[in-house]
Amino acid sequence: MKQKKLPNRRSMRLQGYDYSSPGFYFITICTNQKECLFGGVVNGKMYMNECGVVALDYWKRIDTRYPNTIIHEHIVMPNHIHGIIEIVNVNPFVGAIHESPLQRDANPELYRNHRRKMLIPKIIGWYKMNTAKQINQIRKTPGATIWQRGYYDHIIRNEESLFYIREYIKNNPMNWNTDRFYQNR
Repeated sequence: MKQKKLPNRRSMRLQGYDYSSPGFYFITICTNQKECLFGGVVNGKMYMNECGVVALDYWKRIDTRYPNTIIHEHIVMPNHIHGIIEIVNVNPFVGAIHESPLQRDANPELYRNHRRKMLIPKIIGWYKMNTAKQINQIRKTPGATIWQRGYYDHIIRNEESLFYIREYIKNNPMNWNTDRFYQNR
């Protein structure tokens, strides 16, 4: 029996970049279909429900689960979470991808396996899995999809960018009505 070939999805990650490298990473993770699962924004302030508290609680656990990380500014919004993760120490067993683009193209599965071993994708995978399990227990929806398949990341390369991203996160509830993730626009 011939196996059905899955579509080749393009990675949103920066090709060849080691997502275990020390530095600051701005992460945004959206709920499936941008469903507002975590509460609501009223007069520029986010009010979390029980699912939002789970999302926040697990975000705060990242630096305990992964001791070589520091959690900086973060916010749980009705249908997404923004946060800055700093990697401060590199695990010597997780390294850069050393394949040339030709090697990646010749063996995409091997390349994906290397990506999964990098710290940022590991953190996001751990976060999504654990929050989804808890949220599905709360909602009594075992196995329901909570998160979108991917996530957005931005490698923060300088202090100015770090400053503006911190301000963006802090002001996100006040700007909710103009946010691209706001559903009622």
